[in-house]
Amino acid sequence: MPATYDNHRAQLKAILIGWGMPEDNAETTSEILSWADLHGVDSHGISMIPGYDGLRRSGRAKMDVRPKIIKETPVSAVVDGGGGLGHVPAHFAMAAAIAKAKSVGVGIAVVKHSAHFGAAGFYSLMAAKEGLVGMSCTSASGIQVAPTFGKQARLGTDPWSFAAPSGDGVPFLLDMATTTVAAGRIRNKANEGLPTPDGWVLDSEGNASNDPLVAKEKGGFLTSLGGSPENSSYKGYGLAVMVNILASCLSGATLITDPMHTKKPVGMDIGHFFMAIDPGLFRESDDFQTDVASFMGALRATTPVDPARPVMVAGDPQWKYAETRMANGIPVGPGLMGQVRQIAQAAAAPWLLD
Repeated sequence: MPATYDNHRAQLKAILIGWGMPEDNAETTSEILSWADLHGVDSHGISMIPGYDGLRRSGRAKMDVRPKIIKETPVSAVVDGGGGLGHVPAHFAMAAAIAKAKSVGVGIAVVKHSAHFGAAGFYSLMAAKEGLVGMSCTSASGIQVAPTFGKQARLGTDPWSFAAPSGDGVPFLLDMATTTVAAGRIRNKANEGLPTPDGWVLDSEGNASNDPLVAKEKGGFLTSLGGSPENSSYKGYGLAVMVNILASCLSGATLITDPMHTKKPVGMDIGHFFMAIDPGLFRESDDFQTDVASFMGALRATTPVDPARPVMVAGDPQWKYAETRMANGIPVGPGLMGQVRQIAQAAAAPWLLD
């Protein structure tokens, strides 16, 4: 049976504490992971626990580090993640960007010496909840995407997120990989022994495949957004390059094309980028939010092709997922559940999901 949101989040926190993470960091990290699962971003929540356990066991992610600002101006901050998981330094950095935006109108923060930070949308939404426009992106650890016309993996899923507050209280929230789908969605198919849909992955020769293991274990690739050169995969490729310039080139994190990517002494050395903008720099914030609400309302009012599938805007599916899962619980597939149970036992963490 699906576990309640509270039990789901408590289970994540218990495992993190069992790994030696300080209680306050575990609180923040479990909030971000459970937010993803609550909002239907199943690729970035509890499904990450086996991978994080591997990073911890191999010494590639420390559990007890504290992020710190190592360079700062009134509008910017460079944060050192210390070689831990990315959730706490990312939260710390976006909070710094928000504070600066409230003070001078714009705040930008970058992070280096970090690791996977969960769902990018969580951080952009932090800004939107404060009445600000928020942006976030991150480089990736996994090298699993070939450039358009290429036959060698050089990039990752390299996600990007944008959020804006709205006068109706329903923010616009775009959270997207620059690949056709997030790697976690392919991982979830593999966990449950299911094939991937057409267009998600290519084999080592660039041919379409439905094998969820082809990209990770058999020399294949994830497809860039667009799927193929004929369907404009250069757009996803270009966005991935943009993300890496912002997240890695600005922060000084190891480039994904560097042979030492994820191999340097300070953890995974993944880079993140965060930006917050006060609409009040340009006009009254309430007027801005009124226009955002009007714009999104007009889009939702578009006549749909199928009346059973109304037009939505980015964020709408997540809010619906959250409403349903808060009421009915958060489902976890049996394959993943078995893995998480074993990890909890090994961490001497109580089991709360039965």
